[in-house]
Amino acid sequence: MEIENMSPAALLDEVNKAIRVIMLGGQEYRIGGRYLKRADLNALRQLRNELQEQTGDDSGLLDNTMVAVFDRR
Repeated sequence: MEIENMSPAALLDEVNKAIRVIMLGGQEYRIGGRYLKRADLNALRQLRNELQEQTGDDSGLLDNTMVAVFDRR
């Protein structure tokens, strides 16, 4: 299937797969004398955010928020 014919949801799935591959296998690697660099992780994350907005798969305002609990003992 060509990228032009893919729905935003299908593109989002492919972008998530690409991000997963980079997270597990690294951004770049060398096999013998060949050097391979995968797509830019930051660009993929930006594209994912845009596709999530298009598909309504945006979970909201606090997506990139972390919570820390400080317990005084």
